[in-house]
Amino acid sequence: MPLREFMNNWTAPQKPVAYAEQALVTSILDGTYPPGAALPGERDLAAQLGVTRPTLREALRRLESDGWLTVQQGKPTRVNDIWREGGLNVLSGLVRFSKELPPDFIPNLLAVRLVMAPAYTRAAIEHAPEDVLACLSGYALLEDSPEAYAAFDWKLHRVLTLSCGNPIYTLILNGFSGFYEQMARLYFADFYSRQASRRFYQALHDATRRKDAPAAERITHDVMVESIDLWKKANNP
Repeated sequence: MPLREFMNNWTAPQKPVAYAEQALVTSILDGTYPPGAALPGERDLAAQLGVTRPTLREALRRLESDGWLTVQQGKPTRVNDIWREGGLNVLSGLVRFSKELPPDFIPNLLAVRLVMAPAYTRAAIEHAPEDVLACLSGYALLEDSPEAYAAFDWKLHRVLTLSCGNPIYTLILNGFSGFYEQMARLYFADFYSRQASRRFYQALHDATRRKDAPAAERITHDVMVESIDLWKKANNP
């Protein structure tokens, strides 16, 4: 999307720096400025965005810090290949500016969850089964709506990461706060996705009550695989 078009479509109240940052990230993600491309000069870019040059400099500084850009004095600012050179800060930016996510971003994210969730679920049952059981106790009364399932699923995975003994899992999950429930509401709009998760909650509840951590790990792995298939079917009819 050209920067001028993005500027004309801007309706949400934002601070100028946040607006400039979002406009630039959007233009990177939609291919206006592909990896290796040079951004326009500071004067021209500020004029295109409708912001002051100090505001633009701050936005560029933030994006450089997060790994989106390489800024060198006396040389054009260049776009980095975020998929090769980016880190967790880039991932956070992708989540914050989610309107232009690549089409395979969600399946890839679910694949990462497939690796992590069984591990932190097993550890949570080993370390704090009572906390997990307390969280799961409300699944039977869960309202059959995308919003209710999204909120419950977020709460459950928060409890699992907090209970597993490895705080890095919680930090990673917290990076998706808001975005997680947004995507979960889309996922749980499908009746079969809600039913699959309800079966998962029940099976995990039973395994937790038995303090059977290996079973909890297997159950979580299986539902993560199923969730990827359900997402692909729902979004690629």
